[in-house]
Amino acid sequence: MLNMRRFVKDVDEPVWVEVLNAAHKEREDWRAITVEELLLEEKRPSFDFEGRFIAELDGKPVSIAHANVDKLREDRKGFIRLGVTPEFHGGETEQQLMETALKELKARGMTTGQTWADSSEKKRIQLLEGLDFKRVRVFSMMEMDLANVSQNIGENKRVAIRPLQKDREEDVKLFNWLDNESFKEHFDYRPNTLEEIRYFLFSNPYLKEQEIFFALLNGESVGYIGVRIDEKYNLEKKVKAGEIFTIGVLKRYRRTGIGARLMLHSFESLKAKGMTKAILGVDDYNPTKALALYEKVGFRAKKKGFVFEREL
Repeated sequence: MLNMRRFVKDVDEPVWVEVLNAAHKEREDWRAITVEELLLEEKRPSFDFEGRFIAELDGKPVSIAHANVDKLREDRKGFIRLGVTPEFHGGETEQQLMETALKELKARGMTTGQTWADSSEKKRIQLLEGLDFKRVRVFSMMEMDLANVSQNIGENKRVAIRPLQKDREEDVKLFNWLDNESFKEHFDYRPNTLEEIRYFLFSNPYLKEQEIFFALLNGESVGYIGVRIDEKYNLEKKVKAGEIFTIGVLKRYRRTGIGARLMLHSFESLKAKGMTKAILGVDDYNPTKALALYEKVGFRAKKKGFVFEREL
């Protein structure tokens, strides 16, 4: 018998982690997380402690759902994150989880629900479409071999690069400002607070090995890039991969080679740490045409992901 129950804080974290890891273990872009990492994530300033559900079959936890309400967003859009073990993909359990999450979002005043699916998850896509979700966005997971980095790709050679210094409050505030200015036209944008940026830089459990670099043109900071190395991911997947997890250039300086300059610098940083591969994720409909830049420097799409939405 299937039972849907609410998550109990400070009790169910081990259950949540076990089911989440089992649900995603076959995904190439996933590595197993720990209870300690989940507890750190719960300290994220915008984290929603409510709306978490565990599906149990004959008393055994088999799948999870989080009907997430971002308390810092002004629009009434909620986000549904599922962790469904493979044997229940597209079935009654997943449907009940999704319907429970939709009801939760509506009860909390949301007017739109959003969720995700990989292009390979045919059963989930079919389920979502049957629940009147519409595909609104396409994302690419991309990678490249760092041995094949091209030079002279239109990079602006007048741009200087300097690292963000975490002990300098002005650098933290600069990163916060550049991030918001660079992304305010993007899909699902909402401004990041300074508190969130501090969490991101100092407490994020997945970004312990990370660097942020600023691009300076004529002494002015006009863009930035962030790179990270997740050693746990590399050990689990038996790779030497570094991730470009964020990049932004102020609108008036785009199409001037600054993004290419930042990308080339990030490659050198990763190679200096022994990495042989770079990975990143990108919105295919990105208004800055970032996908074209990534392809120009050598990235190729490894897989696609879809964003689905429906009115509540």
